[in-house]
Amino acid sequence: MAKNRYASILSIAFWEAFWSTMRPYLFFVSGAAGLVGLAFIEDPRVFRIVLGFIPLVLSYGLGQALTDCFQMDTDALSSPYRPLIKGMISRKQVLSVSLAGLTLAILILTYLNPIILVFGVLAVVGLLTYTTLKRTWWGGPLWNSWIVALLPVMGRLVDREYRVRQILNLGDSPSLAFLLAVLAIFFGYANFVVMGYFKDISADKETGYRTFPVVFGWLPAAVYSDFTAISAAFLTGWAMHSIGTLNIFGVGIFVAALVINAYAQIKIHQTRDERKAHSPIANIVRSFILYCAAVVITLKIDWLVFIVVFYILFEVALRFRPEKTQV
Repeated sequence: MAKNRYASILSIAFWEAFWSTMRPYLFFVSGAAGLVGLAFIEDPRVFRIVLGFIPLVLSYGLGQALTDCFQMDTDALSSPYRPLIKGMISRKQVLSVSLAGLTLAILILTYLNPIILVFGVLAVVGLLTYTTLKRTWWGGPLWNSWIVALLPVMGRLVDREYRVRQILNLGDSPSLAFLLAVLAIFFGYANFVVMGYFKDISADKETGYRTFPVVFGWLPAAVYSDFTAISAAFLTGWAMHSIGTLNIFGVGIFVAALVINAYAQIKIHQTRDERKAHSPIANIVRSFILYCAAVVITLKIDWLVFIVVFYILFEVALRFRPEKTQV
């Protein structure tokens, strides 16, 4: 009887529910991270850039849907509005569709450069094992962040002439700048993960998720968030300096990201109410995207119009998310 209440995978109702499960307002997180890698390509070809960008931008939503299948216990308390929790679609359906989508995304990227297959498989394995690490105070942010940090690497490898070993050639300014940008994305996303835990403290505590705020409390977790924020800002600035072609637009975007990030850190220290954590979390997402945009525009100022449109679309998607207290 239970199976009959789920929307058919061929129905519009299913795809509307799955789209909501993917959190389209967060596509821009993976999109921004992927764009950093693509921007480092010295002589980009439009076809390859567009073809590489599409699976990179969709990867966050597909990965989010996948990990939701393993966190239904805590989501049932913190996010009861989600289609998976409401029983509109089934865990089996979401697992199969998200895995199929991720497989297709990896195949597209592998077509552009076969070596990307290795990183794509690593990312999927990371997603499948994330929930286990989320149950530990030390594992969640770091585990989630290395997966996101693979996105600029995969974006950079869209250029078939590029070799992975070049990332560690720190005597070369572009290689140093790229490594710093990847590390900035790692810490910037770690901050998003740590911040995200604040809104779910009660649910995580009840369901046995020993996240950093659950184990150590609000203030230590806020300080942890400060550390990741400072690291992301410092590494982004260093990466931009290492590129060596600073422009007023890239610097302006970086300053905007810095201000928004600082405001979010202040606000998370000022509250002890998890119901009010969504506002600082949203600002962390803004700063993450803007840090990435600052690096992109420092490298490719001719992408400025695209970046402006990209960011406006993010704000529109964020504005119309289904639940305003969740990010």
